[in-house]
Amino acid sequence: MKAVSPANAARPDLVAALAAQRFFIGTITPSGNTVVERVTLAVLADFPEVSPHFSRTPVHGERDPFPDSYDFDSMLTAARLLAHAKPNVIVWNGSKGGSVDFALDRELCRRITAETAVPASTSTLALDEAFKATGVQAFALVSPYDTKYQEKTIACFERAGYRCTAEAHSGLKDNLSFASVPADAIAAMLRQVARSKPAAIVTFCTNFLAAPVVPALEAELGIPIYDSTVLPVWKALKLCGVDPRPGRRWGRLFDL
Repeated sequence: MKAVSPANAARPDLVAALAAQRFFIGTITPSGNTVVERVTLAVLADFPEVSPHFSRTPVHGERDPFPDSYDFDSMLTAARLLAHAKPNVIVWNGSKGGSVDFALDRELCRRITAETAVPASTSTLALDEAFKATGVQAFALVSPYDTKYQEKTIACFERAGYRCTAEAHSGLKDNLSFASVPADAIAAMLRQVARSKPAAIVTFCTNFLAAPVVPALEAELGIPIYDSTVLPVWKALKLCGVDPRPGRRWGRLFDL
């Protein structure tokens, strides 16, 4: 039997596909998160020129040891590890800044870029950009959070200049449990808050599996829905100089 050399065994189509990935997106995700990687990979399936890379920082359970800030040492360690791969951009695919202060995420990005010389963004800052681009001032909020954390998030958005017209939440506290909310429950919450006629709806929490629900509910309700897990992927594409429109099947966001 003739031996097959590694070179002869290579699949030309796979070699070409991997070689075509010339843009690298670095993503920091909470350690208790099971959604970010899955959604990022699913969205980037429509962008064969882009390769995602991930790093984690400790965020898990019900108790946050840094309730009003970030563990910057951990975040910057994760960013430094990603920077070893020379990505085009580093994003924090986490929504915490939107429950503390938008300025906190701006400071995080400043520190990441100062440390790594790589442009940076976050879920909350990408949402802020989308709101400004579409003139949104009144929005509705859907999340898996408990009442206290939901109220904290609404107050943060109000300080940023955005009025919440309606909200719905699942009442969960443990980070890992956020991913357990079923699609039909998410859809029901979206329909509920849509009655307030907001300019946009936000599904907020990057361990909340709302992204697959968004396109159909946007079409049904006639309202843009911005998902916090998809937002930093969209922003990363823009920072890479990649046209986001091939991702339209994930929602109206990709037309911005």
